[in-house]
Amino acid sequence: MNITIIGTGYVGLVSGTCFSEFGHEVVCVDHDEAKIATLCQGQIPIYEPGLAALVAKNVAAGRLRFTTDLSQAVPKADAVFLAVGTPSSRRGDGYADLSYLYEAARSLAVHLAGYTVVVDKSTVPVGTARQVERIIREANPGASFDMASNPEFLREGAAINDFMRPDRVVVGVESEQATSVLREIYTPLYLIETPIVITSIETAELIKYAANAFLAVKISFINEMAAICEAVGADTIALAKGIGLDGRIGKKFLHPGPGYGGSCFPKDTVALLRTVQEHGVSARIVEAAVEVNAAQKARMVKKIRDALGGSESGKTIGVLGLAFKPETDDMREAPALTILPALLERGAKIQAHDPQGMHEAAKLLPASMVYVDDPLEVFDNADAVVLLTEWNQYRALDFSKMKGRMRQPIFIDLRNVYEPHKVRAAGYAYHGNGRGY
Repeated sequence: MNITIIGTGYVGLVSGTCFSEFGHEVVCVDHDEAKIATLCQGQIPIYEPGLAALVAKNVAAGRLRFTTDLSQAVPKADAVFLAVGTPSSRRGDGYADLSYLYEAARSLAVHLAGYTVVVDKSTVPVGTARQVERIIREANPGASFDMASNPEFLREGAAINDFMRPDRVVVGVESEQATSVLREIYTPLYLIETPIVITSIETAELIKYAANAFLAVKISFINEMAAICEAVGADTIALAKGIGLDGRIGKKFLHPGPGYGGSCFPKDTVALLRTVQEHGVSARIVEAAVEVNAAQKARMVKKIRDALGGSESGKTIGVLGLAFKPETDDMREAPALTILPALLERGAKIQAHDPQGMHEAAKLLPASMVYVDDPLEVFDNADAVVLLTEWNQYRALDFSKMKGRMRQPIFIDLRNVYEPHKVRAAGYAYHGNGRGY
């Protein structure tokens, strides 16, 4: 099949590369000339494990190429996937900003030639595909195409495996011809018996939001349980195991932390709330999850402050991890963006390390932040060290060795990576997240 991907951000680049790995001929299009030039030179603008090698492999095989020219990419396409950004807070109101998507629809419309399936791959509110279809038909009344929705379910840091071996593929479609095209595109997944959910366009759009909202609720729930555990002297790790072994609940996403972040959960939960409000219904559980997440980040600030004796003024705080999760450089809605400025405002000095996220963090965090190349340097003259993102290289710290580098041996483990008794045995004051002992 000939596939065109419009947008070479995270979703577009990963999707286009993996489609080419399936054996399809893929052209990725972006209006950003600098980004396309970078990709054509073999450089990847995002960090995702394994992606650079897979791009190089398929470019060399002639199955994957990059361009800014829609006239080269759209006319021969059997399917055009829209994978442009849909950032949140248009005009600050929480709605998904669909202007990039609608502009892409207008731009591609005039180049459609022959039957084509136009597919929303971006995460968009219910009803968006209908608007894209309307825009294309207005721009090119004679176009032969069908509209479809095919939401992505890619975890940053594991995106290639998620695409190549997904839990399911969701396709919202209305015609048999469009269904046939999409089934052929995903044939390699049929061969490994991946469930393909064929449904209406509106249902497919809502599945994406419902899935992310449910996971956000689960994270907020365990973070509330962590606060309760601290209050009553219980252990949230044992609690999570105790409930997670129930097959009806499951153990995934029951890990206390400083709050969820990233490009999906914060944006998608708020966008879902705006959608339900427009339709005169409610989503109170999702609304509560959003509120709990904001409160969790504030609670982490207080936890750090209390560990320092009630004030961070004049104290040096070492920070391990800045990105919202390991194996990514993504700083979007990362807890660090809320927690660290609050500490800096009260007079703290912060020295931080992240294996991939420091370059992006420097664009978003206050200029007074100090970044170090070696994670062990965050311990130097620190009054406390905070583990904020659980990168693998932070999981085997030699606390006995590090103690002598600190002013005060205080370790604040917001991801519960370490066993409290082992850190305390090394002479530290240990503060976990939801470990009330």
